[in-house]
Amino acid sequence: MLKGKKIVLGITGSIAAYKSCLIIRDLVNQGAEVQVVITPAGKEFITPLTLSTLTHRPVISEFFSQRDGTWNSHVELGLWADAMLIAPCTASTLGKMANGIADNMLITTYLSMKAPVFIAPAMDLDMFAHPSTQNNLKRLTAYGCRIIEPTSGFLASGLNGKGRMENPETIVTTLSDYFDDKANLSLKSKRILITAGPTYEKIDPVRFIGNYSSGKMGFAMAEECARRGAEVTLISGPVSLQCSKSINRIDVESCEEMFNASTKVFQTSDAAILCAAVADFRPEAIAPQKIKREKDEFVLRLKPTNDIAAALGKMKRQDQKLVGFALESNNEENNALKKLKSKNLDFIVLNSIRIPGTTFQSDDNQITIISNNGRKEYSKKPKTEVAKDIIDELCDLIKP
Repeated sequence: MLKGKKIVLGITGSIAAYKSCLIIRDLVNQGAEVQVVITPAGKEFITPLTLSTLTHRPVISEFFSQRDGTWNSHVELGLWADAMLIAPCTASTLGKMANGIADNMLITTYLSMKAPVFIAPAMDLDMFAHPSTQNNLKRLTAYGCRIIEPTSGFLASGLNGKGRMENPETIVTTLSDYFDDKANLSLKSKRILITAGPTYEKIDPVRFIGNYSSGKMGFAMAEECARRGAEVTLISGPVSLQCSKSINRIDVESCEEMFNASTKVFQTSDAAILCAAVADFRPEAIAPQKIKREKDEFVLRLKPTNDIAAALGKMKRQDQKLVGFALESNNEENNALKKLKSKNLDFIVLNSIRIPGTTFQSDDNQITIISNNGRKEYSKKPKTEVAKDIIDELCDLIKP
């Protein structure tokens, strides 16, 4: 379970450095973000251009990236990462790590790392068996590092020993297993319905009534629920976003299509989160042909669309939970409270279009969660982090 995980990959001066490309490929394929930090010796075995092409990030090697004083912050990397993996890790780097010799960017990043550190040693078998190397490994283990044991071979004496770096697939599996063990499975086996994105209400074959919703907030919550073990059904209006294959996605266009899908899926759901920006009105009639500009004025008659939240609120059983969203431009909290009560919601997520850099099209959001028990205000943050706050609140409601 590496989707969304931030991994710092340290590469040192070993012939096994070429295998780091395979490690990066597997990490990226599993959805991880990878930042490479390479030692000067490491660049003798593999080029930063190759690595940056695979990670889509500039490779970090030196303390200062340019001569204008721009520097790479090892402290920020230590805070950014969910894990640090050093593969391959030479005997020299092991010794520096064990003794705090911070003479390159990789070691300083290691010393600043707040996340777990995984080490995949790679060296001559006799070097690995040497007491000084073994003492360094014991010291690093005592510091909390996780050693990915190298593979076996034969020592100069003819005895069996270890030293060659473990294969990339096993290294990545070790990281994945670690995060699987740490995963929050608070929604395991729960069925969660989430609506996301806009709806398009046709005027004629080429025009529609819609809004600016990107679907980012709803998709972020769907991914978060899936990470916590839920069986997620995502009913999405027209957006360009993709979701994990584990999520059951139903694509719709109009409010009527979303209404029909939602009322059907909700019957077997434990909870629903209604995040979609559904049009409140649709044209009374859809023109079969493109409407021509023949007059200076054109009158379009509208009628209300189906109220999905109200319908699910009436359907809701005692064992089901229903979460709504309120996007407001004025009198925000009073409007949200009215919706909370009239739609029979368990809590409502309030966001305001008056807060710059949030809501439609933005990667950030700032919310207030309102329930019958009170309100919780949150700071502005990425929608992926906002999703965690909302799902935490939901989990508190549906604890077994």
